[in-house]
Amino acid sequence: MKKQILSLFVIALCLGNGSVEAQSKSIDGSILSPTPPMGWMTWNYFADNINEKDIREMADAMVSSGMLAAGYDHMFIDDGWQGGRDNKNNMIPDPVKFPSGIKALADYVHSKGLKIGIYSDAAPLTCAGYTASLNFEEQDAKTFASWGIDYLKYDYCGAPDDMEIAKTRYKKMADALRKSGRDIAFGICEWGDRKPWLWAGQVGGQLWRTTADVRDKWKNTKAVKTRGELHSVGAGILDIVDYSHDYASYAGPGHWNDLDMLVVGLYGKEGPSGALGGVGCTDTEYQSQMSLWSIMNSPLAATNDVRNMNVETKRILLNKEVIAINQDALGKQAVCKIKNDTWNVFVRPLANGDFAIAILNRSEATQNAKINFAELGLNASFEIRDLWEHKVVGKGKKWNGKVKSHETKMFRLKKI
Repeated sequence: MKKQILSLFVIALCLGNGSVEAQSKSIDGSILSPTPPMGWMTWNYFADNINEKDIREMADAMVSSGMLAAGYDHMFIDDGWQGGRDNKNNMIPDPVKFPSGIKALADYVHSKGLKIGIYSDAAPLTCAGYTASLNFEEQDAKTFASWGIDYLKYDYCGAPDDMEIAKTRYKKMADALRKSGRDIAFGICEWGDRKPWLWAGQVGGQLWRTTADVRDKWKNTKAVKTRGELHSVGAGILDIVDYSHDYASYAGPGHWNDLDMLVVGLYGKEGPSGALGGVGCTDTEYQSQMSLWSIMNSPLAATNDVRNMNVETKRILLNKEVIAINQDALGKQAVCKIKNDTWNVFVRPLANGDFAIAILNRSEATQNAKINFAELGLNASFEIRDLWEHKVVGKGKKWNGKVKSHETKMFRLKKI
């Protein structure tokens, strides 16, 4: 009898929370966000000073620059679009910033072959102090659906620290999105403080942030003991990697660890990414972010001015061989096989039987790497293709070579 009661309890618990697979289904039964979302996000470049003209220009540039063709198929509108509520409590856009309305903007973005995302918060006000969605979840979800929204980033500023409250608030919005009549992917943004990798998929998230906001820097200069301290010192690229690489088992098609936005090409621009020591990175460091975000299956949200990109920024963001690793259909996030003061080495299997590896030199000087594939669990001989050099650089059971300071070598290994 006790076993029967326990079994019924477990079944009820599963039905109440919902499996990750059930929560990630689209209306037609397919997986929602089967690969990590890609696109361009407003926040780092414009902060809350956004308007429909700039977003239309960026949408045009996503097409003309080759970003859309490379896979960046979302325009993510972050905080600052809101104009309050009307006399029926429907959320409305700022009439000065968006005089044509969000529906017209969404139609324009869709006409370019892009999807469109929007932003709200699980509290009365957003991080920047605008109208948010607490207690208006179903109404706002229906509004977003009526506008043609494809993605919602849902922040957590102004909300309680408690994990159970967070789970409740996020589930309420996820349920509302599913009832809206439109497929809207759900990005949970509570910065990893409440361990969302443990629960965010079950409550309906397709992706969830793992750390504090990324800043335009390689790493913070102050030692931190907890992920929470990153909020006050600023999370650099390396900090986010260090606080995110242990969660590979929680990721997969329809549920992704989100390492936050790409800072590639910002070069220390003033604004959100320039705060807390965000003085800019070298192109080598930007290339490392692209490599590491790709092999760790993070969503790829560019934030630079895609209307005006230099050659290096284009080379990094438009590398289709690296993007192919991020978008691989198997959806297996890389595991960090080597972790020490000098090296991080990541390995992931790919859908066609190949493997991807990334070799990061954490040190402040060029180093000679000696990588024996068997020590990574890869017991075969391989053809080694360098995804940044776009050529085969060797064959065998190991790779030896120089890796510059803060550089990440990225290879595709094909069994021979």
